[in-house]
Amino acid sequence: MMCINIYKQSRAEFRMEKSKAKKTIKEAYAKIATRNCTCGCGCNAAPVDVKKISKSIGYSQKELNHVPEANLGLGCGNPVAMASIKEGDTVLDLGSGAGLDCFLASMKAGEKGKVIGVDMTEEMLKKARSIAAKYKYTNVEFRKGDIEKLPIADNSVDVIISNCVINLAPHKDRVFSESYRVLKKGGRMHVSDIVLLEELSKEKKADKDLLSGCVAGALLKDEYIGKLKSAGFNVKILSEDKGISKRQYQGIALESLRVEAVK
Repeated sequence: MMCINIYKQSRAEFRMEKSKAKKTIKEAYAKIATRNCTCGCGCNAAPVDVKKISKSIGYSQKELNHVPEANLGLGCGNPVAMASIKEGDTVLDLGSGAGLDCFLASMKAGEKGKVIGVDMTEEMLKKARSIAAKYKYTNVEFRKGDIEKLPIADNSVDVIISNCVINLAPHKDRVFSESYRVLKKGGRMHVSDIVLLEELSKEKKADKDLLSGCVAGALLKDEYIGKLKSAGFNVKILSEDKGISKRQYQGIALESLRVEAVK
């Protein structure tokens, strides 16, 4: 009985720790949305040039000019450019933020298609919906939800995109299993995400700024790919950006991993 009680206690502590992590992340991204904090992913105290960051991770000047208010410099890649979205596709963006990737995807999906952004931060949703209304996007919808429990029907999505967000989720297995659930057979997931190349120290794992900055909650690369495969996906690595470590993360042993995962 003593062993069982200890196990239950550790599980409870684990749940509390993950709950605190989500609270920290929501608070950080609410500030970015409402105060226009242009610190980017890998956030530190110093302001950064979000256009410069966005260009360095794969966005063109034309894309950045399209809906400039939606670019908060929070990504680590350009999943829309990788995704080969076709007219009529239903596209889902995991952790849609202010909606930049949704708006870019909507141009490719067209009037017959649909783009759904899911985000857990009310302030980000408000910002994204305001931008959508301003520019009259009729094929884009933003839903409040947790990417570990998606508010999306089974087998209803052609393409999933996500940009530097899954690393923030405490239960990445759930994110991948939920993604597999909502995709149609043959559907594709295109993700840019931060993965570790070496284990972090305990101090870095406990650092709140590194947590909201896409580092402390990240997985080792092989573990990340393994979880995708365990969810049922066929995984192909499209590219790896190791240079992002020096550009945005003070030389921490990590990279931006760009993958295609097919159901």
